[in-house]
Amino acid sequence: MPEKASTRDTAIARQGEVMREFMARSVLFQEAVARSGGLNGTDLQAVGLLLSEGPATPGELAARSGLTAGGAVTAMIDRLERAGFVTRTRDETDRRRVIVSAVPETVMARVGHVYGRVAERWNDYLDTLTDEQLDFANELLERAATINREEIETLRDETRGRSPGTPRT
Repeated sequence: MPEKASTRDTAIARQGEVMREFMARSVLFQEAVARSGGLNGTDLQAVGLLLSEGPATPGELAARSGLTAGGAVTAMIDRLERAGFVTRTRDETDRRRVIVSAVPETVMARVGHVYGRVAERWNDYLDTLTDEQLDFANELLERAATINREEIETLRDETRGRSPGTPRT
């Protein structure tokens, strides 16, 4: 007779299911937010990267977002600029370089209310947790973000034909 899975094994399997559901819902949520603001998901993520990591050249934004430098990123920046989500300015130290910056006021006006509503609901839940539970939740989500970031890089390397772990040049 096969041995029953341990409670820990069951909990770990459940965690995998919960994480898959969370990740799928996160992607779908971001797509819905983007559509509500008149964007597509990739464009909204690029604006989010500019907000969180600061202004960037088109090449830097391409690297951050995983787009190919050149046509794809230029078309995205064109769309975002037309919609008022970003501005392009010349770099003051090197006039040949273009710097792309997010326009926080536009982001807030177009999608801020959605994120505000979610933050309020989330904060209501977080208020029910102990300090120890909050510390654990923060550690878990930080670790998940790190693993996802590392896996994104691995997938990009594989797509470019580079073996995982090969130094980037």
